[in-house]
Amino acid sequence: MEHFWIEGGHRLSGAIRPAGNKNAALPLLAASLLTDEPLQLQNVPRIGDVRTKLELLARMGVEVAGDQAHACTLAARHVGDAQPDLELSRRIRTAPLLAAPLLARRGHAVLGLPGGDRIGRRRLDTHVLALQALGARIERTEDRMTLRCERLRGADLFLDETSVTGTEQAVLGGVLAEGDTTIANAASEPHVQDLCRCLNAMGARIGGIGTNRLEIEGVARLHGTSYTLGPDYMEVGSLIGLAAATRSSLRLLQARPEEHRMTRIVFGRLGVRWEDDGQDIVVPAEQELRVQTEFDGDIPKIDDMPWPGFPPDLISIALVAATQATGTVLIHQKMFDRRLVFVDRLIEMGARIVLCDPHRAVVIGPARLHGEQLMSPDIRAGMALVIAALAARGTSTIGNVGQIDRGYERLEERLQVLGARIERRHG
Repeated sequence: MEHFWIEGGHRLSGAIRPAGNKNAALPLLAASLLTDEPLQLQNVPRIGDVRTKLELLARMGVEVAGDQAHACTLAARHVGDAQPDLELSRRIRTAPLLAAPLLARRGHAVLGLPGGDRIGRRRLDTHVLALQALGARIERTEDRMTLRCERLRGADLFLDETSVTGTEQAVLGGVLAEGDTTIANAASEPHVQDLCRCLNAMGARIGGIGTNRLEIEGVARLHGTSYTLGPDYMEVGSLIGLAAATRSSLRLLQARPEEHRMTRIVFGRLGVRWEDDGQDIVVPAEQELRVQTEFDGDIPKIDDMPWPGFPPDLISIALVAATQATGTVLIHQKMFDRRLVFVDRLIEMGARIVLCDPHRAVVIGPARLHGEQLMSPDIRAGMALVIAALAARGTSTIGNVGQIDRGYERLEERLQVLGARIERRHG
């Protein structure tokens, strides 16, 4: 079994380019089913979830070609009766996003229930309600969903939660539906915006991009296009946390600083600072991390919210950075009830953390972490453990690195260039 071997306590330095946005790549791969013309995607991250999605599409008859390291071309010229492989579907969270494109192209789909990170309950109701409003009939058995429709038709949707993938499902269904579709209480994260902009380049008519109300005028067909994905802002936030926790100087290239205004506010509560240099983010070395108390002297809180709030995927990263800051802070993970399970591993490394319940943890810093044998429970907690290990004294091992590989491209190789002592080992 592969694991990371990490020797901590060393400063990093240099420049690193964040990979393409994982959460934009996965719905855009599904969007290739909406046209019989080629869709070329640039800046695609080479990570586990993308490889799984490409294999899913290839087994359905989509022609997949990758002529460059971070580019791929998909051509769904013929979408026959081949259904998405149920076992592959269980490996990723975004397999249900194939539903709307398949309904639009051929009127039926059979999908396995999704897998991905085990970070708590992740409901599908928003997807189901949106597709039903657009005209789909849905039956569920123990391990799959069967969906059918004669024709998707536009609808006035108000989503029951600001779900990213639920919004993407509604968008994918609305672009080829007959008539107009409005999506209120829509998610507006950068990856949702990427999906909408790419679809517009394919001939869709989507208004309100970047807001919580999307207006879609259904069209008869879409055509191919070429589209470049933006940087993965979760990786950008992770690298900022890495630099802060290890007291390192890093330049993040083409990182879109405008997408990190809330990250700056929240990390600022831990004393983390950085400078914007054009489209680069520059984190200085040897920062003195100190928790900033509230105006009235109360202990500050770091919590997650829908965009443009602080992303749930960066809660784990902020928690590790907090272990290296002087002071006390409350971390409140609202959305997923198992995302803080990795805190026990940090406590074993010497962190002073009180886990109040599945959603809240009080961090008292700074803590002098030491190396330990660890396991990665999910993508973001895995990255958080890598950061903790690099900040710790001594050596650590992190198992189950396949989870980390699902979201971070060639992590150990890219960190080695910065001076990190990290190796991928077998056995």
